[in-house]
Order: sequence, then C-alpha cells, then structure tokens
Amino acid sequence: MKIALIGSGAAGCFCAINIKRFHPHAEVHVFERGTKALAKVAVTGGGRCNLTNTFAEVTNLQQVYPRGDKLMRRMLSRFSQHDAMQWFEQAGVRLTVQPDQCVFPQSQDAMEIVHTLLRLMQQSGVVLHLGAHVTSELLRGFDKVVVCTGSFPKSGVPEFLQPYSLEIKTPVPSLFTFTVPTVNKSLMGTVVTDVTVSLAGTKYRANGPLLLTHWGMSGPAILRLSSYAARHLAEATYRAVVVVNWCGEQGEQAVRQHLEHLFSINPHKTVANVWLPWLTQRHWHELLRRASVPATQRCDAINPTLLRRLLSVLTSDHYPVTGRGAYKEEFVTCGGVALNNLSPKTLESKSHPGLYFAGEVLDVDGITGGFNLQAAWSMGYVVAENIAESVGE
Repeated sequence: MKIALIGSGAAGCFCAINIKRFHPHAEVHVFERGTKALAKVAVTGGGRCNLTNTFAEVTNLQQVYPRGDKLMRRMLSRFSQHDAMQWFEQAGVRLTVQPDQCVFPQSQDAMEIVHTLLRLMQQSGVVLHLGAHVTSELLRGFDKVVVCTGSFPKSGVPEFLQPYSLEIKTPVPSLFTFTVPTVNKSLMGTVVTDVTVSLAGTKYRANGPLLLTHWGMSGPAILRLSSYAARHLAEATYRAVVVVNWCGEQGEQAVRQHLEHLFSINPHKTVANVWLPWLTQRHWHELLRRASVPATQRCDAINPTLLRRLLSVLTSDHYPVTGRGAYKEEFVTCGGVALNNLSPKTLESKSHPGLYFAGEVLDVDGITGGFNLQAAWSMGYVVAENIAESVGE
C-alpha cells in the first residue's frame, strides 16, 4: 500500500505518523514544496506552539470554529483535545495549561513539537520529500492520496487537484488585526483585559483582551472578531466601524453605577485623577478627550450631559477600520475545499475514492487559542484511522 501526503504541516505530518502506527507495512511519502517541514508550527503561538486548548470554557463549538463546527464535533468525538494531549505526552512532551485554557509545551518552545514530529516520522519510516513538485502523474503511482497543503495560494487550486472538479470556497484571511488610524499612538502597548467588540450594523461580536498598537487594534478580542466576520470584512474590502465596550459586557446602567460611586467618594478631585480600575490613567485621559469631558472637571460637578457622553464612549466607542494586518507570521484563512465534497466520517472525497483531505485546506477554521492545531491533529488522526480501516488493518 503506497500512500502520498501532500503538505508537511501539522495535519500532514501527524497523519503520516499515525498511518504508520495503524498500518506499519504501508509505504508513506510526504511531499513538501518548501524547504522545511512544519514551518508554520515552528512559529505558532509566538514561537511557543499553542498546540491545543482544554475547551473548558467552550460552551458551543461555533464559538471557536466559525466555519466547520459540525464537522469538528464529529472529529473531536474520534480524537479529542484530551487525546491530543495524551498523544504528545506519550511522545515525551511535557505540557502546561495556562489560565486561559491554552495548552503549550512546558518548554515554551515550538521547536520541541517540530523535532518530536520529525523524529517520529523518521523512526516510523515515513519518507519526507522537500522541495517537491507534485503532479497528477506522480500521484498516479499511489493507492491513497491525502491533501494537507494548507490554504490555497492566490494562484488558485494546485495543478494536481484541478482534474477532480472540487467545489472550492474562495479562501480569505481569517485571523488579523485591524488598522485603525484614529487610535492615539501614545497608547501603543495598552492592554484592556476584558472588552466587547462588534462591527457596527452587524451581529458580529467578540469578547476578550484588546491591545492598542501603533497601527490600530489587536489582541484576542479583535482576532476573534476578524475570524467571525472574515467573509463580511473581505467583501467590505476591510472597511468597517468597530464598536468597543471598554467595560466588557457591562451595560450603561452598570457602568453608570461604577462612575457615580467613584465620583461620590472622590468629590473634590478632578475627573482626570479618578478612573475605572480596569483602565490605565493614560487611557482614561484619552477616553475623557473622546467624550469631550474636560479633564479639570470636578467629580462633584459632573452634569448629566457630560456623564451621558462619557458613558457612551465607555460602552460604545466607535472607530473606523481602514484595513487589516497579518497576525505575526501566523496566517489562517477561511475557505478551501467545501465540506460537501467529502464524507464527514472519513474526510474522503465522495466522488474520488482514495482521495482524502485534512487541515486548513478544508473550509474549517478556528479562532486563536490552539483550536486550529487541534483541528489539524483531529483530522489527521481520523484520516489515518480510516485509511487503515479501508485496507483491513
């Protein structure tokens, strides 16, 4: 049995290792057009490799998989986040769970994951071809083909896939920061740990920490919003209005009570010297400016008009978005091979037996936090398991 895997990313390498575990006598080849295997894994999580998530705070898979949540429910039932953690621990990787439920190697080094996977591939006899040019003719020599190429390039569907006439959802960026020219540059590096962000005129919204940068806005809240609204933003050519509630999910009434209490216990101070505890003083001064509330105003002299303006900015602050930026070196897309092309149980093509897909090449993507790598592990494992079952192993 000869099996070809196209792409040496997380899904491809993980699938190859598991095929050999299920079917030791299979001849497994991994073809990679680049010069390094697992190049993206090496930089994920800021070079620390956020390899999965405990899912402890996930109440609905659509929260973390904006596209493909139903498929991922099936994949996780076959190879869960707990299975992934156990798999890597058995391979010698010690893991640590952060308070935000993200799982990292204890070494905080993505190269430990890269070296572990490469070592297991070599030990199991997987043949890795770097700088490979895959053609339809080459693949005719294999009994099974697993496509794990990651996102399709701008040039479109690779030549070797064109004969299959697959339905493709146009890939567009999914995790990115917002270019917001009106953000005060002096606030660069400011983090607000709990905000709610939304896109004006839509139902798209997200929660979490927000980071102010020299180009605009970043942090988990913005990255999640960009993922949820990926297609909408692409169609709008990345022009939108982001609405920020600097007080998390608190409404105007709750924030009014906070402010009234704060002002009542500091009556003779100016508003510049009394601020909400989850904001920095510098950020507070900027929000006062945006609300046109004089910094010299005494707390006991705040009139209803000034209070309303301040509440509006604190809970519904509007900023124009004029573009997007990539999230460091990590580039995730939504789109790819449409899921209706495949059997949801095996990830095998319905119309081309022996052709499988796994990873980001499919129209499945997750938010930041380890969910995309978990999708790669789960899909890679399920494909390996089904290939082994198909040959009676």
